[in-house]
Amino acid sequence: MMQIEVLKSKIHKVTITQADLNYVGSITIDEALMEAANLIENEKVHVLNLNNGERIETYVIRGERNSGVICLNGPAARKAAVGDIVIILSYAYMDFEQAKHHKPTLIFPDTRTNRLI
Repeated sequence: MMQIEVLKSKIHKVTITQADLNYVGSITIDEALMEAANLIENEKVHVLNLNNGERIETYVIRGERNSGVICLNGPAARKAAVGDIVIILSYAYMDFEQAKHHKPTLIFPDTRTNRLI
């Protein structure tokens, strides 16, 4: 069977709250946002920076629930500044026919607070 990669989850427009260069790597995301977007810890994500056009791949670390934290860690911290707006995407492989009916999970938090509206 043919498998294709499709959008699974999207957190649309959240604000970077921290950038920690002295960390192994990853992106820390508020646990409430993770759950709403159907993301799990260690899942691979793409981070698209609307301020500078950077696109990076990294993995998710669970942040404190309802904290609004969006923190790029390690080398990724060089790709965004605190206050930058990003979009976070994850993808999944599935059967071509199944993908035709797939609906990704899309969330649109408040960009100022990174909390669900």
